Amino acid sequence: MALVAPLVPVGVQAQQEPQKALESSGSPFNLDAVRSLLARGDAAAASGNLAEARKLYDQARDACRRLLGFYRDLSGSFRGLDARIPREMDQKGREALETMAQANLRLAAVFRRQNQPEVAVPLLVEVVKVMTPANPEGRKAYQNLVEIGFASTPYTAGAAVTPGN
Repeated sequence: MALVAPLVPVGVQAQQEPQKALESSGSPFNLDAVRSLLARGDAAAASGNLAEARKLYDQARDACRRLLGFYRDLSGSFRGLDARIPREMDQKGREALETMAQANLRLAAVFRRQNQPEVAVPLLVEVVKVMTPANPEGRKAYQNLVEIGFASTPYTAGAAVTPGN
């Protein structure tokens, strides 16, 4: 015998379940789950388990890429029909892009710790490209490129700017 909550009509329950299921931290379609992967990767890196950290950071990057694609597809599908949906998807896409940049920076740090700076270069360049040097993540990525010798000209313009100046 199936149990159904007597106060919630079946149709309403069916509509609520998918949203709650995807909001859980175990769902791969959730930025909180991606952030959890990053935190687990941070813990692994802190304990010296760089192989596990690399695996977790790679999983976070892959999840962000999938989310970005889904958000872009939905945003484009609703453009011109309902402006609220593209705005929401664009905002979620920006959050996913920032999270992916953080994953790239962490993965690049792992490669640097493993004395593989050449493997870190594409990750760092991607961060500069998608976040721009005007953003803290972009500046940090470029600074890393200078530190490993890929670039030699320091970028200080963004760091000197403070709000209100």
